[in-house]
Amino acid sequence: MRGVGEISVPVVPGGLVADVTVPYAARGVVLFAHGSGSSRHSPRNVAVGRALHARGLGTVLVDLLTIDEEARDEVTAALRFDIGMLADRLAGIVDWMATEPELGRLPTGIFGASTGAAAALVAAAARPDRVGAVVSRGGRPDLAGRALSGVRAPTLLLVGGLDEQVIALNEQARGVLGEVAELRVVPGAGHLFAEPGTLEEVAEQAGTWFRTHLRQPHPV
Repeated sequence: MRGVGEISVPVVPGGLVADVTVPYAARGVVLFAHGSGSSRHSPRNVAVGRALHARGLGTVLVDLLTIDEEARDEVTAALRFDIGMLADRLAGIVDWMATEPELGRLPTGIFGASTGAAAALVAAAARPDRVGAVVSRGGRPDLAGRALSGVRAPTLLLVGGLDEQVIALNEQARGVLGEVAELRVVPGAGHLFAEPGTLEEVAEQAGTWFRTHLRQPHPV
């Protein structure tokens, strides 16, 4: 394993803290968009990231809010739902990744959880020439709004079988996304995929999706 380590991504004043890992002979790199109230230390996303490393995929786990913003968000819970701002930052990180020697040579995907999945899809629509694939875990793609129709990257929507409301929202989003998207329901899983074996299923399916589709970004 060749780890780049903790770095500051210069997309906002003061930068955003990210943990970057690039395996030897990596075939791609996946940027993580965390859900509401979460961070790059999310144990679920860290676990998925390790599974991706085993499949030869690099990861960029980044805090999309600065320390000051996180403190404000803990009180107001407003920034975590600002999909436009989060998507702009993801797009900026994608642009930065393209300039980095370790990352720029690799096709880029985005893994989004909960509200982070909406930001991931908006960013994918904004960067169709750079985002090659998207995976949503328990996502709220409906919050991506009109941007859904602009997504060109192959998109996997993973939803827990017990998460009925989110299943319905993903079914609607699948209709807007069209042929680029596939919806899969993980039996026995709730919204957080905390049930035994369900997160491992997410990691397995996400890894296969990225290894299959993350070759080169979809042409504009």
